[in-house]
Amino acid sequence: MDVTGPGMSRRRVMTGGAGALTAAALASTVAASPAIAAPEATPEWQKGSSANGWRVLTEAKTEEYLVEGSGLAVRLATGDPAVLLLHVARRYHYEIGSLRAGDLRGHTASRLVAQPFESNHLSGTAMAIREHAYPLGVSGGLYRTELVVIRDILSELGGTVAWGGDFTPPKESHFEIALAPTHPKTKNVARTIRGWNTEPGKGAGATDAFAPERRTRAATFAQRDPRARGLDVPSSP
Repeated sequence: MDVTGPGMSRRRVMTGGAGALTAAALASTVAASPAIAAPEATPEWQKGSSANGWRVLTEAKTEEYLVEGSGLAVRLATGDPAVLLLHVARRYHYEIGSLRAGDLRGHTASRLVAQPFESNHLSGTAMAIREHAYPLGVSGGLYRTELVVIRDILSELGGTVAWGGDFTPPKESHFEIALAPTHPKTKNVARTIRGWNTEPGKGAGATDAFAPERRTRAATFAQRDPRARGLDVPSSP
């Protein structure tokens, strides 16, 4: 996993008289050092809308939706957001890895968010897939073949859904509705997905993300997306 962080140098204290003196000096230095400040508490989201502009919802205004083929349900905002995010979950389940209990998180009532984009769970317009495996601030958790599928999904949805792997800090488990509630593209793409859901041989479960024409389209889309990280755009096998 491509994770880096500040390193800490360590040095052994030699045994013997010199070692004892060194240890005593270190102990004195530690005792004289000022106390390290405790980390700040996770801030509470105070706004009536989430970061992507959608209204914060109570649980009563959301609905639990079954993810086809998985036997799992996820709570999302009704209407177009649910259509788009469920499409992501279905393709993830069929093409990346079978979803299991605890792998999905949608709407939440907790206003404690580590990053503003996590507030989108409050409006039911964000979904985390395998959050325990791909936490906030960690990148490089997906295999190259898995990235091909992710990029194909994003391209297929035409920018209506954004992926947390492209954010700073990253969160590779995070998917969210990227456009404001009034943006016509959200409704148009959701209408297309609804059509696929009623036609055999289309949509999730019937897509080959590795077909050359889809690889080219996904790579082109990612290169034009200002959020996309260039190193995460596999354009060839």
